[in-house]
Amino acid sequence: MKKRHFLTAAALGGASLSTLAQTGSARASSPALLTVTGAIGKVNRGPIDPALDQMMAKQKISFEKAHAFDFGALAALPAVTIKPTLEYDNKAHTLKGPLLTDVLRAAGAAPADGVKLLMRAVDGYSPTITVADIRKYRFIVATHLDGKAMPLGGLGPLWAVYDADRFPDMAARKVTERFGLCPWALYHIDVPEA
Repeated sequence: MKKRHFLTAAALGGASLSTLAQTGSARASSPALLTVTGAIGKVNRGPIDPALDQMMAKQKISFEKAHAFDFGALAALPAVTIKPTLEYDNKAHTLKGPLLTDVLRAAGAAPADGVKLLMRAVDGYSPTITVADIRKYRFIVATHLDGKAMPLGGLGPLWAVYDADRFPDMAARKVTERFGLCPWALYHIDVPEA
């Protein structure tokens, strides 16, 4: 049973013992929730391990270096609160988390406005969005919904989202058409090399 627990935690955490040994990073106190790959400058984990990073491997993700964030690392970044009307119940909800640009900066990424980021959700949904739009719409990596940490199996544990109600071009759309670029259950962001 302990072996199964270890393999599950390592797969979810995105870091194997050999990866930690290769990078010299200290072991995280909790599993990684978000992995940023590509053009990053702050590396805290090594290459993908198809045996332990099974979901990433099944979604054809490949990388040699990455920056993995656990819940504590994301919570340590300055938080922003937004209150968009959500398509799921057509009601305003409070979402809180760091700006996506701050998450990228913490991973040592500084992509130009024209760069398109690829964001992946656990179900395989993978929209692309320009860095200019991430800045314009002030995307956050939401960790909390209505004051509670978002669980896996709902919209969480992470959701790349913005306050569509604040932007006239988005607020003019039907609520069901505002969040196509917002993957819930976000777990991977690829920053393309220039």
